[in-house]
Amino acid sequence: MSINTNRFGIVMEEAGNLTDRNKDVSIEFDGISILLLKEKALWIKQLNTLLVADLHFGKAAHFRKSGIPIPEPIHNADLLQLKYLHEKFQPSHTYFLGDLFHSEWNDSWEYLNQFLVQFKTTEFHLVKGNHDVLTPKAYEQSVLRVHKEPLMLGSFALSHEPMEVVPDGSLNICGHIHPGIRLLGKARQSVRIPCFLLSDSRLLLPAFGNFTGLALVKPKGTDKVWAITSEKIIPVLSGISIG
Repeated sequence: MSINTNRFGIVMEEAGNLTDRNKDVSIEFDGISILLLKEKALWIKQLNTLLVADLHFGKAAHFRKSGIPIPEPIHNADLLQLKYLHEKFQPSHTYFLGDLFHSEWNDSWEYLNQFLVQFKTTEFHLVKGNHDVLTPKAYEQSVLRVHKEPLMLGSFALSHEPMEVVPDGSLNICGHIHPGIRLLGKARQSVRIPCFLLSDSRLLLPAFGNFTGLALVKPKGTDKVWAITSEKIIPVLSGISIG
């Protein structure tokens, strides 16, 4: 293993090749450990905080209202993942970094709130994104504490869209892009999978929701990329083809 340090004080232990068996990957910023989870979320133990971006709950119902027959159970896997993460980590705070709900109000909003209520020891926060367009009354009657972006959490600047200017000494943790990469094999085979992307002072989260899609990113030479599979996080090193 090698250890790389950049000017923001982030320390990463990277796997030497794609066969390494790390299920999750830990990075460090300003003395605080951040765990990148294969469930497409972040866990910050020292803050007892879970970070999730781009759930887009209610998207199926939104499509059905437009005459497109998308079944509601498509979101069930997302709720099962949320339940698993909250039972495992028991966070004091969970921050949804925008696009929690996909559209204007539909019945799925009430269902989501009923689901979140069961986690009595967790305070839920929403850093609003471009899809979070419900009425103020809908948010007031929810379990969520709503914030305008960006929100400072210690050295972390939480936002939905990547910030154009990141405060000095801070790490911008954000979503919105739904980042993914295409890994190319020697026999012209390829696979598109979600990823975490660390670029300069920004850590871009994958979309948590399954009904979202991917936007392929093109990392710069100094960027760090972690591909996500159902089994583990894969550090993507130089020398691995990315298309």
